[in-house]
Amino acid sequence: MTFLKTEQLTKVYSMGKKKITAVDGIDLAIQSGETLGLVGESGCGKSTLGKLLLGLVPATKGQIFLDNREIKKWDSAIRRRMQIIFQDPYASLNPRMPIGEIIGEPLKIYNLPDRVDELLDCVGLPRASKNRFPHEFSGGQRQRVGIARAIALNPEFIVCDEPISALDVSIQAQIVNLLQRLQKELRLTYLFISHDLAMVRYLSNRIAVMYMGQIVETAPTDLLYANPLHPYTQLLLASIPSKKKEARIIPTHGEITSAPSQGCPFSPRCPFATSRCKMEKPQLRIISEDHSAACHLYSGQNPLKNLLSISEKKLIQT
Repeated sequence: MTFLKTEQLTKVYSMGKKKITAVDGIDLAIQSGETLGLVGESGCGKSTLGKLLLGLVPATKGQIFLDNREIKKWDSAIRRRMQIIFQDPYASLNPRMPIGEIIGEPLKIYNLPDRVDELLDCVGLPRASKNRFPHEFSGGQRQRVGIARAIALNPEFIVCDEPISALDVSIQAQIVNLLQRLQKELRLTYLFISHDLAMVRYLSNRIAVMYMGQIVETAPTDLLYANPLHPYTQLLLASIPSKKKEARIIPTHGEITSAPSQGCPFSPRCPFATSRCKMEKPQLRIISEDHSAACHLYSGQNPLKNLLSISEKKLIQT
């Protein structure tokens, strides 16, 4: 069952006379109880999309639907159902408040019974620590505080905005295991934003690939890794370090800043780009069951799946 979906969701920032499109007409559906991984390069709009879904930043245009009903007003009832775990576990916590107050603040706002001790138990922190301040904790412990705050109101949906990227590798697995346990126990739905492709593969049921504000491919995790369709997804997966890799795969030409004003945003870097790609923006369309891609290579009668095999490194490498 679809829990949350968007239609043509767009966010444009104005910087003087210049306009920056951070999220560009995204159609996305998140199923109840799943973990949807959102991957892409830094600056592609992943965090902005997550904040749009929570109403933390207003959309320029487009619609957001919760349980198939459009969200027209972000009232307290809706906000209580959706929360976020921020990337930086220090910057997201008030340094002047003890963690007991930080975790209990949502409960106080909604006039709910105090259950700070229970929440500390849930995330593996001692109850006696509730009078301590954020600077007295390690990075992993601070992120546990952030997680406790996020689950305080018993939400159904949590945006995990790169929640482990600022942590030591030795701590990352602990936080991931905690997120998985809480999802099972509390029946949570996650949007897991990350640039760590290995971790996204481990955690996610489905993956959406984002490039310069647009979703270019979606598929179940195993299918995406076995048969990536979009050239950018191939490039992204080929960048994962591997002992078996014979050559380093890089874009043939162009920079991420050289996106065209029209057409496919990846066309300046794509080895398969045609004149159509430079003039016409491809739409995200179903290529096979549960697998969608926004690429003109799949718009004809005979999709060129074999042409875009990830094994054909020679087409993308220098």
